[in-house]
Amino acid sequence: MKLWKYILGAIAFVGGLFVLNSSKKKTQQETDLKLKENERLTEQLKEAAKKVEAAKEETKKEISKAKKKTSTTKKQIKDTTSAKKTAENFEKKYRKRGRPKKKA
Repeated sequence: MKLWKYILGAIAFVGGLFVLNSSKKKTQQETDLKLKENERLTEQLKEAAKKVEAAKEETKKEISKAKKKTSTTKKQIKDTTSAKKTAENFEKKYRKRGRPKKKA
């Protein structure tokens, strides 16, 4: 009877080793799947980042063009303070006394 107990114990031990080995394989497969998924997501993020960087560069170019355009426009604008003073002096001098003042 003792011999059967030892044989049964040995078989149980070997079976336990098989169970542990298979559970380790399952966890290893799960981690491999997670790693592959993470790598795929990382690649997607890199592609999205490249698109954003390209859009950023394009926006910077557009902004620099707009700045150049506004600076050339500002250079072309003349100062109107002397014209305003002249019009104001003319109104003071020649506008009739009873008329209401012109609203600015």
